[in-house]
Amino acid sequence: MVTASNRSTPVAKRATSFEPNVARAFGEVVRALREERGVAQDKFALLANVDRSYYGKLERGERQPSLALLLRIAGALELDGGELVARVVAQLARGRRRKSAA
Repeated sequence: MVTASNRSTPVAKRATSFEPNVARAFGEVVRALREERGVAQDKFALLANVDRSYYGKLERGERQPSLALLLRIAGALELDGGELVARVVAQLARGRRRKSAA
């Protein structure tokens, strides 16, 4: 049996799944989509069944949604989850192109 004490590879002390670039891109995408629909942030948070304060942190890229929350937000935007993820991936690609051009 392989345990942390007899592994040849070191074990990370604390892994994190927070990806600032992903969180920022997600926030930019959902904010733009919400604004296109003319919905105020507090009303949209109600539609998506998420705490208003937490939703604000998502839009600012300070938090990253769980899969369940991403699907609720996509539903409130009248998109399927895959379409929302595709838009976030496209936003990430635009961000990378801007950095490489600078």
